[in-house]
Amino acid sequence: DPDSRLPFSALVLQAAQMTSVDPALIHAMIAVESGYNSEAISHRGARGLMQLMPGTARQLGVNNPHDPAQSIVAGARHLEKLLQIFNQDLTLALAAYNAGAGAVERHGRNIPPYAETKTYISRVLARYRRLQARRM
Repeated sequence: DPDSRLPFSALVLQAAQMTSVDPALIHAMIAVESGYNSEAISHRGARGLMQLMPGTARQLGVNNPHDPAQSIVAGARHLEKLLQIFNQDLTLALAAYNAGAGAVERHGRNIPPYAETKTYISRVLARYRRLQARRM
């Protein structure tokens, strides 16, 4: 498994098994969200490997957003829920992960016209495709 050489691979695999989210996708999100830095804090206050906002982290039962295990499982669960809300449309789920589900809904279930969100989606998808290709 090529993913096993990546940081936190055991935790990512565990989160993938607890959810329906591909471990390569979780790795792609961690790489883009935090660069694998569990102490990362964004300018908006998102924290940890999966850059969860404090309210989202609380809803998902996270009491330490900088704990890699809590962050990875919560982020995977959050993405899984967004995939359900947006009918398994990965692009919309990623847009909602970045900008919030409300923003996607307000824009008619389309990607919000935010440069940061568009860049985020393309970076995650590019990384995800590279990780998937390594498995072939």
